[in-house]
Amino acid sequence: MGRVDGKVALITGAAQGLGRADAETLAREGATVVLTDVNDELGQATADGIAATGANATYLHHDAASESDWVAVIDHIRETHGRLDVLVNNAGIVIVETPEECTLDSFRKQNSIMSEGVFLGCKHAMPLMAQDGGGSIINMSSTASHLGYPVFFAYSAAKGAVRAMSKAIAVYCQTAEYNIRCNSIHPGAIDTPMIDMTSSILGLEDKAELSPVGLGEPQDVANVVLFLASDESRYVNGTEIVLDNAMSIQ
Repeated sequence: MGRVDGKVALITGAAQGLGRADAETLAREGATVVLTDVNDELGQATADGIAATGANATYLHHDAASESDWVAVIDHIRETHGRLDVLVNNAGIVIVETPEECTLDSFRKQNSIMSEGVFLGCKHAMPLMAQDGGGSIINMSSTASHLGYPVFFAYSAAKGAVRAMSKAIAVYCQTAEYNIRCNSIHPGAIDTPMIDMTSSILGLEDKAELSPVGLGEPQDVANVVLFLASDESRYVNGTEIVLDNAMSIQ
């Protein structure tokens, strides 16, 4: 317990799935957590559930694709907490489409949340992190950034951008002497509502068919987020952690 005591963490897309597990885990280990999402009812319920355990948790409405929303969220954290130590860029969506089926609007929608959203998060969080001695940016990518998934075309494009941006942010912050680390996590098939939706759209009888090596649990990802958020990972920077039970190398 207490691996992130005293830290302030912002987790986007935290109403459910991976973001919820991240927020619950960081809060359990001592962090003050700010959860954001566009699903206000579920997001508030998640924050209330965390607060009921005695942790410091709040919820804010936040469209990760909106720069004005990012400015408002960072300003709120600055005014309320005075610092930001951890940013988990987790918000995301997936639309099942091949390159030929994908429309420009659909491509832009997915990339606006997961590519532009990560860019905006890093851009606006860095000054607040840097002013109080640094921190850790954790960007949620996917094994889709490494493998060829035609039915997840735009999603893969966005996650590939996250992978590349994370490395650039890490080097930039090091050069600027911000003491901010930036790493990306690349989960495989994790048992979340997104997996339920995807398996249904693909007409699978069992969602486990999405992964021949078995589905991971949200806590599997949250454990890695906790490590990267903590000072235990102080020398881990600019790297990508693949979390897929060896699926992508078989």
